[in-house]
Amino acid sequence: MYALARLADDWPEQRQVCVDVLCAYLRMPYETDPAEPGFKTGEREVRLTIIRMIRDHLQDPKAPTTWCGLDLDFTGATFDGGDFRGAKFSGGKVAFSAATFSDGEVNFGGATFSGSAVAFSAATFSGGTVDFSAATFSDGTVDFIVATFVGGRVDFDTATFCGSQVNFRGATLSDDQVDFSRAQFSGGKVDFSHAKFSGSRVNFSRAKFSGSRVVFGGATYSGGRVVFGGATFSGGRVTFDRAMFSGCGVYFAGATFSDGRVTFDSVWFRGGVVDFRDASPTGGTVDFANVRVYSGISIAWGPFPAISVNQP
Repeated sequence: MYALARLADDWPEQRQVCVDVLCAYLRMPYETDPAEPGFKTGEREVRLTIIRMIRDHLQDPKAPTTWCGLDLDFTGATFDGGDFRGAKFSGGKVAFSAATFSDGEVNFGGATFSGSAVAFSAATFSGGTVDFSAATFSDGTVDFIVATFVGGRVDFDTATFCGSQVNFRGATLSDDQVDFSRAQFSGGKVDFSHAKFSGSRVNFSRAKFSGSRVVFGGATYSGGRVVFGGATFSGGRVTFDRAMFSGCGVYFAGATFSDGRVTFDSVWFRGGVVDFRDASPTGGTVDFANVRVYSGISIAWGPFPAISVNQP
């Protein structure tokens, strides 16, 4: 593997081919359970070494041996760890589609995504963690479409989004956590439309929204909570339109609204809580038009001298 990486450094014309071979190794069948017949001693270390070699070649886009801008194909691979911290993905495609994350942590902390496309579509997260904390996303996309999360965690804590898109459309989340706490959104879109939540938590606590859009339209919630506590809204829009809630909590307690709009148009509620207590509104709109309540729901408005609320 080290020799192949050296060959890539010395052979720019075929660098992508060499990287393709390294990625192909990671796509080979991999048994993580020592009790299973297919388990191979030392295999995990080989795989983690390949990932570190890839990361080390993504630190400086101007280096003569950089792999920035190349495509990285991990489609269908199995991960029980991996360190991409500080990597710079500038252009190119990074594919984790249909990959399996089984325990362990894949770490993209502090990474930079500039105009690149990262795909986790149809991936399965079973107890593992994917960490994007303090990462920067500029004009690119991160795609979790129809992914499955069971007891795992995706962490965007303190990440910065500038004109980028993060898609969880149609994803299934069961007893896991997606964390955008203290993230900054300037333009772009975070999309959970038609996702299915069961006992999960989506956390935007103390996030800052400026001209961006967060969409939960058509999503289904059974238990769990969506939290915007202490978030700041200066423009942009958060929509729950046509979502269905069954015993779920939506919390904007302590949020600050200076502009923008939050809408619950045509939402169905079967119990649960919507909480705006201690919010600080100086402008903007909260809209509950055409809401249908099939069983008791608790809505805590708090003081809203400047926000117009359209109640059904």
